[in-house]
Amino acid sequence: MSQKSPFTLHCLSTECDARRGEVRTRQGVFQTPVFMPVGTQGTVKAVTPENLMEMNAQIILGNTYHLFIRPGHRLIESFGGLHRFMNWKGSILTDSGGFQIFSLKELATITEEGAAFRSHLDGSKLFLSPEDAVEVQQSLGSDIMMCLDTCIPFPSTRDETIRATELTTRWARRCRSAHSRREQLLFGIVQGGMYPELRKEHAEALIDIGFDGYAIGGLSVGEKPQIMYDMTRETVASLPADYPRYLMGVGTPEDLVEGVWRGVDMFDCVMPTRNARNGSLFTSKGKISIKNARFRDDHSPVDEECGCYTCRNYSRAYLRHLFQAREILSYHLNTIHNLHFYLTLMANIRKAIEKDNFARFRQDFYSKLEYE
Repeated sequence: MSQKSPFTLHCLSTECDARRGEVRTRQGVFQTPVFMPVGTQGTVKAVTPENLMEMNAQIILGNTYHLFIRPGHRLIESFGGLHRFMNWKGSILTDSGGFQIFSLKELATITEEGAAFRSHLDGSKLFLSPEDAVEVQQSLGSDIMMCLDTCIPFPSTRDETIRATELTTRWARRCRSAHSRREQLLFGIVQGGMYPELRKEHAEALIDIGFDGYAIGGLSVGEKPQIMYDMTRETVASLPADYPRYLMGVGTPEDLVEGVWRGVDMFDCVMPTRNARNGSLFTSKGKISIKNARFRDDHSPVDEECGCYTCRNYSRAYLRHLFQAREILSYHLNTIHNLHFYLTLMANIRKAIEKDNFARFRQDFYSKLEYE
């Protein structure tokens, strides 16, 4: 195991497995539980870094696969790394690219050596080994790097899951060996499909290798929410309590509440930004579609309880008009609201854990939901 964990525990809930802490990176400290807005290609879509800072975003996510293809990690390194390239002063976590290779599986071939794939942009042949994934992330200068893993589709047989998980373990060892810039943290990713005993075994194997944090991978890939929650609980139970826990690619506001309930510290998902661009906005009463005709002459803000820039200044009627007219400002204002909603939700969760009344917070959260 690493000599010193970057995680500091502040307090534990007496009602569930929720915990309040912080993670220290070379860029500074971020408070947990935390939601990380996704900035796949060096930008969180439709908002500026300054917008993110105003919303109190602490850490964002970038993606190795996309930045490797365009504009290239060497170019970004020549600018002093991703922080300077995109003018972001908070922490950055970079995903290894494993999920993107999984999602573009018709363009990829997975072998012991790594992933051979074709660019989704021009079809050119590319290759990414575990060592390459670490090298690219070290060049990007991210504060938290992820091991290259093999994401397992759902459903998968036990034998298929074992083979893929064992390959992820071997890749994890290679990533750790290639990790030369130790000031950049490196997280291992627990796989094991929907088999609790395989997840336990894989967690133990990664702990034996020793990482700066541990991610729960291979969930939110088509399984029902309750299965995801059960697998999260099973995996968390096998992870060391003094290291950060990261549930990858999850999810809805409900998923965040349930993940924290089960002891998760870190989350990321494209849902708030992607939904914003599709006209779906999150509120304290549930998700609404701003393109709905009933908002045509609605003078109220998206959410009466929200204090974001969009809700302070614009009506639902105006936001509907922008979306119907396909105005670019629609993406910007909708994204500000959705991200602010997610980040405020996490801030309120942290306060609830501190006061040891997270169970009441969770109950109140669900009691307000009205919309589908």
